[in-house]
Amino acid sequence: MQPTVASRLERRLALISSDEVLGETLRAACPAHWQLLQTADIAALGGFADILQYRFLLLDLDDAAFDPLDVIDTLRRELMLNIAIVCVGGDAPLRDAARLARADRFFGRDEATEVMLRFCVQYDW
Repeated sequence: MQPTVASRLERRLALISSDEVLGETLRAACPAHWQLLQTADIAALGGFADILQYRFLLLDLDDAAFDPLDVIDTLRRELMLNIAIVCVGGDAPLRDAARLARADRFFGRDEATEVMLRFCVQYDW
């Protein structure tokens, strides 16, 4: 089934993380007209057309449940998507590797809520 115009206008973001505390914190701060989906499995978001329904992705670089570089690789190389990938956490070497894999922005975990809200405003069209 192809996405409809109405579904494309919905404001969605995905959090790729198994950290339930981070997910609950972001969900509590998420603007009312936005939908936040949390998953640790990029495949759970669906295919190419499904992932395009999300305005941006927050990627937890500190999560040991998956390889964040594989997530970036799946999005950029396999699916060839140019969706914004906003990373939180991670040390300098991991951030450098994610940057080379073509992730977009990097922030500390302590900035996650502020960053999410800033990007929700930016992508609120």
